Formats: sequence, structure tokens, C-alpha cells
Amino acid sequence: MKKIAALLVLLLSTNAAFAADFTVSSHDMNAQQPLAMNQVFNGFGCTGKNLSPQVSWQHAPANTKSFAITLYDPDAPTGSGWWHWTVVNIPATIHQLPTGAGSKHSNLPVGSMQGRNDFGDFAFGGACPPAGDKPHRYILTVWALDTDKLPVTRNMSAAMIGFMLNAHKLATASLTATYSR
Repeated sequence: MKKIAALLVLLLSTNAAFAADFTVSSHDMNAQQPLAMNQVFNGFGCTGKNLSPQVSWQHAPANTKSFAITLYDPDAPTGSGWWHWTVVNIPATIHQLPTGAGSKHSNLPVGSMQGRNDFGDFAFGGACPPAGDKPHRYILTVWALDTDKLPVTRNMSAAMIGFMLNAHKLATASLTATYSR
């Protein structure tokens, strides 16, 4: 009996050793590095290209039914941070979005939906911290969800979408870049 238990423990630990973590990467955003002008807002005194970053993810939990992406600045001087981008209902078969997919004329997978950002648009809104402020952190998160369609509407606030994301979260993978001007 002890041999069977030892063998079972060995098999379970071997499978765990080969299980890869859910990860996110981007050709346009590098962890702990300043954002490029492509991901900077064009307006409010900023003169960037306002393009959503390329995003790739891998090793999501096996029972993932959809993905979502958020880009959030916790350092914005608002008392509640600043939501730059929310995308929900990305099919589980999709594992990357190209640069610019979050434009107003969206190039997102069929069925996906962009929520309203804190600029008031239903699209990606780039970085634009106050001039002279310390570098802000921009947290890009991919969410693996337990539902194929998140129960949200386009007009819901980013905070409400965040609540629903947390209610359906299986796993998240994030990277954080910085920007100041």
C-alpha cells in the first residue's frame, strides 16, 4: 500500500512539474520598461499614436471558455485609477491580438466586445499621465474565464466589468510597463 501511495505522489508531482504557468507577452510592451509612443494617447496634451499593444498569451487553464484583456493605470490621480482598455468575450481558441486591434474600428475576434474606457471611448486609450508626474504603471492583464460570454453590456463601467471578471476568473497573467512625460 505504501508503494502505491508513493507512486501516486510521484505521478502527481511529475504532472505538476510539467504544468506551465499562464503567461502573457507583448512585442509592444516590455515589463518594467517605458511604453513606446505607439501606446501613448493622442489628446489631452499627449501626442502618441494611441494603438493598443500586441498581446499574446499561453498555458491558460484547460477549462477556459473565454478570455478578457484589461489595461489599467493604478497611479492616475483620480482616487480610483484609470481604465485604458477592456475587452471581453474573446473566444477560447484565440491566443493573441495584433497591434491596433483595440481601435475604434475594432479588429477584434468575432463576438468580442470593447468596454468604455475612462476617456469615454469604446476602444483602447493610450497612456497620458499628467506632465511632471512620477512614472505611472500600466498593467496589462489577460483573464482566463469560466464562461464563454461575460454577462456585461457595452455601457457598463470598467469597474463593473472588473467585478464580473473577478466573479468568473480562472486565472490571470499580467505584465506592467511604465510611462511618464
